[in-house]
Amino acid sequence: MGTTIEFYDFLIYGTAAALVFPKLFFPGLGATAGAVASFSTFAVAFFARPVGGVVFGHFGDRLGRKRTLTTTLLIMGISTVLIGALPTAETIGAAAPILLVVLRFLQGFAIGGEWAGAALLATEHAPKKRRGFYAIFPQLGAPFAFILASATFLITNLTLGDTDTRFLAIGWRIPFLLSIVLVLFGLYVRVRLEETPAFTAAQNTPKQHADRQVPIVSVLRAQWREVLIGTGAMTGNFAIFYLGTTFLTSYGTNQHGGLGLPRHTVLALGILAGAVLCVVTVASALLSDRAGRRAMVVWGNVISAGVALALFPLLDIGTPWAFALGISVTMGAFGFAWGSIAALLPELFETEHRYTGASVCYNVAAILGGGLAPIAATALAATYGSFSVGVVVAVLSVLSWLAARLVPETRDRDLTVSGHPAALRATEEV
Repeated sequence: MGTTIEFYDFLIYGTAAALVFPKLFFPGLGATAGAVASFSTFAVAFFARPVGGVVFGHFGDRLGRKRTLTTTLLIMGISTVLIGALPTAETIGAAAPILLVVLRFLQGFAIGGEWAGAALLATEHAPKKRRGFYAIFPQLGAPFAFILASATFLITNLTLGDTDTRFLAIGWRIPFLLSIVLVLFGLYVRVRLEETPAFTAAQNTPKQHADRQVPIVSVLRAQWREVLIGTGAMTGNFAIFYLGTTFLTSYGTNQHGGLGLPRHTVLALGILAGAVLCVVTVASALLSDRAGRRAMVVWGNVISAGVALALFPLLDIGTPWAFALGISVTMGAFGFAWGSIAALLPELFETEHRYTGASVCYNVAAILGGGLAPIAATALAATYGSFSVGVVVAVLSVLSWLAARLVPETRDRDLTVSGHPAALRATEEV
C-alpha cells in the first residue's frame, strides 16, 4: 500500500506533465518546447532521488526501515497536495514554474528513500525460499499506481468533459488533492509495522570499525562492483517503464507530432496496460524463486529491446487498438524484469548498508533510464521521427542486458548473515 501511494503521487505528476503542464506553466513556448520544458520538471525529481536515497538510506541503515519510510511518505504527500494547489503562470508569472520545480524536487527526494525501504521490509521478513513471492507486493505499487492515476484522471476528464477549459481550470488538480486521503491511510499502515529481523539482528551484533562507517562510504568501499552492475542492469528497465507511462500518454494525445487520440481513450488504455503489468510482475516474481533473479532480469532486458524497436511502427498505425496493444506490450516487457528486482537488489548487499546500496542502484538507474528518457524522447520524436525513440530505449536495454549478465545469483543468500562481497561473486556466472 505504501509504494502504491508513493508511485501514485509520482505518476500523476507525469500524467499532468504530459497533458496540462505545458499549457499552464509554459504557455509561451509552443507545443514541442512546452512539452520538453514540462518533462524537464518531471526529470528534476530523478536528480533528487539519489540525494534522497543516500539521506534516507543512511537513516534506514542506522535507525531502521520503519521510521524512515514514515518520513518519506509524509514528504511525498505534502509536496503532492501543494502541487495541486499551486497557482499557474497566468496568475503568478515566472514564480509558478519555479515553485513547481521545488515541489517536484521534494517529491523525488522522498521517493529516493521509499522503494528500497519497502523492498527491504518485504524481503527481510520473508522466508529465504519465498523472497520472490514476498517481493511481489512492493513491486505491485507501480502497476496499481499507474491504474489508479489513469483512472483518476479518466474519471475527472469524463466528469468535466473532454474539452480543455474545465480540465485545465480545475480538473487536473483533483488527483493531486485526493492523494491526502491515500497518505493518511498509508501512515496508519506504516506506524503499525514491526522492524525487520535482519535489521534487529544487525543492531544486536557487536560493532566492528567498518560497521561504524557512514553507510554510503561503506557500500562504495566494500561493494562498489555490486552498485555498478545493479545500476546498469536496471537502467533499461526504467527507460521502458517511463516510455510506457509518461511519454506514451503525451504521444497518444498530442495533436501535433503524436497520434491525436482522445484523452479519455488514452487514459482508459493506460488502465488496461496497468492490469497487464500486474499480471506479468506477479509471474516474474514467482518465477524468480525457481529460475533465479538474474535470469529474469537478463531476459527482461532482451524482451524490452525487441519491444522498443517494434513499438512505434505499431503505434503509428494510428488506431486505438494499435495503441492498446503497444502500451500493453510495453508495460508487460517492463514487468518481466521488474517483478524480481525487489528481491535481487536487497540480496546483493550486506545488512549494514543494504538500504543505502539498494537505494543508490535504484535511483541512479532511474535518472539514467527514466529521468532523461521522456525528455530525449520528446525531442527525438519531433526531430527524427518516433522510431528513433524506440532505438534509444533498445540501446539502453542492450546495455542493461550486458550488465545483468554480470549479476551474481542471489536467491539462496541468507539476509540475516553478513559476509564479504567475495562470497557473492563465488557463484557468479558470466
